[in-house]
Amino acid sequence: MRLTPMRFKDFTWPHNPEVYTVEYRRRIAVHQAPFGGCVLQDLGRACRVLRGEGTFAGPGAYERFRELAAVFRQEGPGLLVHPVWQTERAYFTALEAAEQPLPDYVRYRFEFWEDWGGYGGGLREIQESGAPESGQAGEAGALRHTVKKGDTLWGIARRYGVTLAALKAANPQIKNPNLIYPGEEVAIP
Repeated sequence: MRLTPMRFKDFTWPHNPEVYTVEYRRRIAVHQAPFGGCVLQDLGRACRVLRGEGTFAGPGAYERFRELAAVFRQEGPGLLVHPVWQTERAYFTALEAAEQPLPDYVRYRFEFWEDWGGYGGGLREIQESGAPESGQAGEAGALRHTVKKGDTLWGIARRYGVTLAALKAANPQIKNPNLIYPGEEVAIP
């Protein structure tokens, strides 16, 4: 079976790396309950991390590594096309030569972090008739968010690009930031 060559931005691997690991994690907050025990809160999944290891061999091997290092130095995320996993936007977060490079042989390791890109566009006001929905402008132009299962104040603050302190100040009805409930309305300052 012939696999698609791995690509990132304008670099295409001459042959796919030999080793891949994909790390999935879920962020969990632990809250101490009165009289012992713990309450766990699911804060959602963390970004996926793709790590790998490969070699460039033959004439020009070190030049291929230098080209890959030049791509690493470029700013911002890019499209990562992986031979086995889905294509995704990612940041190139680590690159290392795993041993002393030779003119015709370089062993290297790399790491990419998945970029969801959900926070880059900023806020947009959506004009719609009827009742406001989650994240839409409501009465008097105030932006409101309807809490969904798994939402946290920290996550809502990050989603809308506001500080947690500003979010808490705009919502004095929320006495304990660790306890928000699905269906509850949160004002976004």
